[in-house]
Amino acid sequence: MWHRLAATALFPKKRFSVFVSRIARHLASPKKALTTAAVAAATAGMVLAAAPAEAASTSSASSAKAIAQKLIPNDAQYNAFSKIVEHESGWNVGATNASSGAYGLVQALPGSKMASAGSDWKTSAATQIEWGLKYMNERYGSPVGAWNFWQTHHWY
Repeated sequence: MWHRLAATALFPKKRFSVFVSRIARHLASPKKALTTAAVAAATAGMVLAAAPAEAASTSSASSAKAIAQKLIPNDAQYNAFSKIVEHESGWNVGATNASSGAYGLVQALPGSKMASAGSDWKTSAATQIEWGLKYMNERYGSPVGAWNFWQTHHWY
């Protein structure tokens, strides 16, 4: 029964008063009351915790994009860089590829390569962007060159 209660809390389909009446029915038994209270508290915590985490990741992505635009003033080069990063990591500084272990915005393999750009490579968008830009310039001539390669191979 608790799973239906949790589902109702996460995905309310009926009015709040119906949810409250379900809780009231479960309060008749002390064991059920404890279970119901624990599930309700956990569910509320999950729902409340989800919004700030989502906002933080959106904010982090926005910050990373702003840093990249400052470091890559040419629109064509920035757009190519942005497309690669969007595909590789979704602008998530901590993105990790489960199968290869590639890490960060630009999915460096191994991620520790980015230490050459700064000791904060695990958490700094600026460090990861600087390293990625240098990599793209050295290997492909530019971010546009890297994007052209990526479109054919789906990696760079």
